Amino acid sequence: MRIGLLRETKNPVDNRVALSPAQAARIQACYPDVTVVAQTSGIRAFSDDEYRAAGIQVAGDVSDCDLLLGIKEADISTLRPDRHYVFFGHVAKMQVGNRPLLQAMIRKRITFSDYEYMVDEQGVRVCAFGWWAGVVGVYDTLRGYGLRTGLFDLPKPDSRFTLEQLKKNLRSIELPHVKMVLTGRGRTAKGAQYILEEIGAVILPVDAYLAVESVDRLTCTFAYIDSLVRPADGSDFVSVADFHAHPARYESNFMRFAQTSDILVCCHYWGIEDPVYLSEADYRTPGFRIRMIGDITCDIQGSVRSTLRASTHADPYYDYNPLTEKEEPAFSSDGNITVMAIDTCPNALPRDASDYFGARFCEYVLEPLLRGEDSSVLERSTILQEGQLTPGFQYLADFAADGFLPHCQS
Repeated sequence: MRIGLLRETKNPVDNRVALSPAQAARIQACYPDVTVVAQTSGIRAFSDDEYRAAGIQVAGDVSDCDLLLGIKEADISTLRPDRHYVFFGHVAKMQVGNRPLLQAMIRKRITFSDYEYMVDEQGVRVCAFGWWAGVVGVYDTLRGYGLRTGLFDLPKPDSRFTLEQLKKNLRSIELPHVKMVLTGRGRTAKGAQYILEEIGAVILPVDAYLAVESVDRLTCTFAYIDSLVRPADGSDFVSVADFHAHPARYESNFMRFAQTSDILVCCHYWGIEDPVYLSEADYRTPGFRIRMIGDITCDIQGSVRSTLRASTHADPYYDYNPLTEKEEPAFSSDGNITVMAIDTCPNALPRDASDYFGARFCEYVLEPLLRGEDSSVLERSTILQEGQLTPGFQYLADFAADGFLPHCQS
């Protein structure tokens, strides 16, 4: 087998990689019939010379490889027929912008596996950058709050950042005496919790957090599904399993957080049938208090309607005007809500994040595949098999068809 590490083609560019030079070298050493080829790249967190020094071939063209590993969506023009691609595809939630990508992969009889759906038997993701997204997302959100209020000025992250440098920067400022609600309890939330604990923020249970009016330290809570939604018929919350089985029976219960919090950080998973946590009208509700939103999930016009688009590391912030429901320049009005919606937060710590991700990918996906074992993790994540939708993703058939008419943007 020949494994190709793709050069990233999406703009803005992504500097992460599925296998570090050391990991690629170990794969070659442990599996003599395997060759790893890194497609030459000037933006990857690990340089071409680092791959060469590890004994990995570097080439301009990797189209002769059997398995092609990227991070973000591959440019349609670079797709080669009858190959197996693995990257974050952003097609399984029927994201309209990537519909042509799905259609192209079908036409080219491509086998496509999506990292986002690599989960274990309990449905827990095994290959993810989420923890790192949580760490960096909290940093960028606090940095944005400092710029908005003028209270402090944190250094802008770049590819040379390390986790220790990030923590040092946060410890160098006086944290704002505000309330921050964070959503979710997965890897992204755990990364966010890690960095908040490291810098001495107070973390309270939901009920205690909601009861506190004023604070003298950065005070946070983590709200999960049972706190974010409620049955629409007024009955008691049943269970998370019931919510996932019948999301249409539930409605948002988020306004109580919006009226007592200054900052929102979104770390949750949101499905296209789930309730919208913050609708356009919610931002205009009397008492709405949030003025800074870090949407690490970056679901465009998803659970939080102020996320109008993804932002970038170069230009991480924009304002949402709740009256016009339109974007305005960042920090342009006190009445606006400032949004941080970088969809590649781990790029600020690309080497650390890539090392972690590659180790998990090798353990749960690549090495079982190379040993000839049946990989349920890989099977569950495979959306297309030789251009055909697999059973778990048959619901995308209408979306992939030429006559599909989008009813919403997700």
